[in-house]
Amino acid sequence: MNEKTPLTNREIEIIKLIVKDYSSQEIADKLFISIRTVETHRKNIMVKLHAKSTIGLVHYAIQNNLT
Repeated sequence: MNEKTPLTNREIEIIKLIVKDYSSQEIADKLFISIRTVETHRKNIMVKLHAKSTIGLVHYAIQNNLT
């Protein structure tokens, strides 16, 4: 993984599940966290990556070998 990645380990875990097309509820269930926590992580990831949509997150994941 690239050292310039501004994401925490948990955020990387979340983005990998987003790329696999898991819903926020499915991510919450899988990681034993609340859906609100998932949504907060998703929002923080999008801010950090300056992504406007999930497509931006997928693009980042592909570029950084997170798929």
